[in-house]
Amino acid sequence: MAINLRVTPILFALLLALSLIQTSDAGGIAIYWGQSGSEGTLIQTCATGRYKYVNIAFLNKFGGGRKPEINLAGHCNPASNGCKIVSNGIRYCQKRGVKVMLSIGGGIGSYSLTSAKDTQNTALYLWNNFLGGKSASRPLGDAILDGIDFDIEVGSTKYWANLARDLKAYSKPGRKVYLSAAPQCPYPDRFLGDALNTGLFDYVWVQFYNNGPCQYSSGNINKLINSWNLWTKSLKAGKLFLGLPAAPQAAGSGYVPPNVLTSQILPIIKKSPKYGGVMLWSKYYDDRTGYSSKIIKNV
Repeated sequence: MAINLRVTPILFALLLALSLIQTSDAGGIAIYWGQSGSEGTLIQTCATGRYKYVNIAFLNKFGGGRKPEINLAGHCNPASNGCKIVSNGIRYCQKRGVKVMLSIGGGIGSYSLTSAKDTQNTALYLWNNFLGGKSASRPLGDAILDGIDFDIEVGSTKYWANLARDLKAYSKPGRKVYLSAAPQCPYPDRFLGDALNTGLFDYVWVQFYNNGPCQYSSGNINKLINSWNLWTKSLKAGKLFLGLPAAPQAAGSGYVPPNVLTSQILPIIKKSPKYGGVMLWSKYYDDRTGYSSKIIKNV
């Protein structure tokens, strides 16, 4: 008896929907790149095939009348337009399906937002110099980044929600402005709590390190899991990521051995529909330990 293998439009739509669901359930690894000239280029980073998201770190001077400055450590000198070459890496990564974000802030820098007008000006600067707008400067060249990552750790706690709204307003059909954030694990984050409550963030990679009450320590996963559950229950965002140091030296505390992560922690947190994957600090440290290679099959 012959079997009719004709795929009807309805069946095709169902198969497509199932494939999208399966794809969206897969976790990914986010990495921070830019703070060591010894970590390889952006092209080399994405050529590994291990990362779905790359945060270029950092634009660490902006707002409050400051002239914005990007600091990519030993990679290039923006003062002499030497960082425009990074556009080649951005485009390479994007062609491989990697989302590339500009991370603003960081643990060391001079930045704050002082008013709603200051926030609008900062959003406009980011749009024109790193996103879909136009500017004669564009520190990283003419490539268009996928969005902005908020790693706010110093300065004022005000106006970050305004900045999220102002940046999202630049989204257009076919050119979405993605937003991500790297809050500390104590909930709610002191700097980004209000911003995250806007529900505008697509990816949130919570830093589950350097914070004793909500991180892994001495074989005990309970504090980390409890904090993860609080974040998943409370967070208004797209996907939540487990942020970890890629080496013991990458943070003061909170390092999770890869075998503990894959056997004890990931099987629990992956049950959450908000689970997006793992964020690692940073490419430099990942190169030295091979952390992402050890966990990627389980993420």
